[in-house]
Amino acid sequence: MTIRRAHDPRPLTPAQAWITRIAATALGFGYLPVAPGTAGTVLPCAVMLVWQPERSWAFLAVALVVFLVGVVVASWGERLWQGSDPGHVCIDEVAGYMVSVAFVPAANEVALLVVAFFVFRVFDILKPPPGRISERLPHGWGIMADDVVAGLYSNLVLHLMGHVGWL
Repeated sequence: MTIRRAHDPRPLTPAQAWITRIAATALGFGYLPVAPGTAGTVLPCAVMLVWQPERSWAFLAVALVVFLVGVVVASWGERLWQGSDPGHVCIDEVAGYMVSVAFVPAANEVALLVVAFFVFRVFDILKPPPGRISERLPHGWGIMADDVVAGLYSNLVLHLMGHVGWL
């Protein structure tokens, strides 16, 4: 089900358009012709595989900043690409993936990050409640919110997997 939002006809400034092309597409991953949402999830997964940050309150604060920036640039993306939740926008996947791994303990970091990739993608595609409903929020809020919901479901599953020793 596609949610229709009122289109904002105002053009973006050149700076807004440039920022949108970089940030909203997760450094260009959203331009991939096949599965841009999956490609957008590859970026934070790959970065964390190399960096392996402590997934603490500071990490969650960064995820919040990504979310808030995402609300703005996703809204701009709707104006730039003239459509509701354009496929190029995948900063929502970055924020959602970050939520999915926040505070999840794991004996094997690599296994956690790879399993989190797949678990998050499943929840992002299925959009369990209130994910699908959250898409109805206006503009960037709706684009970002459903992925955060998917991230929360993923986080719960990953915590359970870690608790039983599967990670």
